Amino acid sequence: MSLTFSSVYPLKDARAHEICGDGALAFAAIAAGAAKGAVVWISESWKPTVNPEGLAPYCDPGRLLLTRAGDQLTVLASAETALRSGAAGLVVAEVSGAIGLTEGRRLQLAAEAGGTTALLLIPEGAGSNAAETRWRCSGAPAPSSGPRQNSHDSTHWRWSLIKNKIGTLSEWIVRWDAASHRVIVVSEAGS
Repeated sequence: MSLTFSSVYPLKDARAHEICGDGALAFAAIAAGAAKGAVVWISESWKPTVNPEGLAPYCDPGRLLLTRAGDQLTVLASAETALRSGAAGLVVAEVSGAIGLTEGRRLQLAAEAGGTTALLLIPEGAGSNAAETRWRCSGAPAPSSGPRQNSHDSTHWRWSLIKNKIGTLSEWIVRWDAASHRVIVVSEAGS
């Protein structure tokens, strides 16, 4: 069974999703740009702070509320509170370690209760079975043939759906189109 990109992206509202890989930050920034309303971005205090102005090509930095937490447990608790409140369109939580089933389920229930989408930036292999989807985002070489469709940005990513509660997995080569402010599917990976 073939899975269409539009059936899984944009991310489903009121669900918890996870992203890993070297392009996870770009994936999260694009999701922040697509979100309705404010975006709460929570990270551990020892990690470098995301620069809102650096995310400007993907999302409005004025909609970002950056929050720092002492440790992963506090990040997860803060994310749960923000999700349950329903005050934001997206809650991004950067974590440095594995997420247990209990923590993942709490985030999923909070997302449902608040009608808010959760996106957890996780290390490779550190996800929870409670997540609706898990993605891996990595850089991909731009196709060498044909005209460049976006001359000011040739960045391509391989977005791999590596966990999906509906069961079907797939991957796509995508690029960001700054003019239309959306993700363009270049091809299914391997095509």
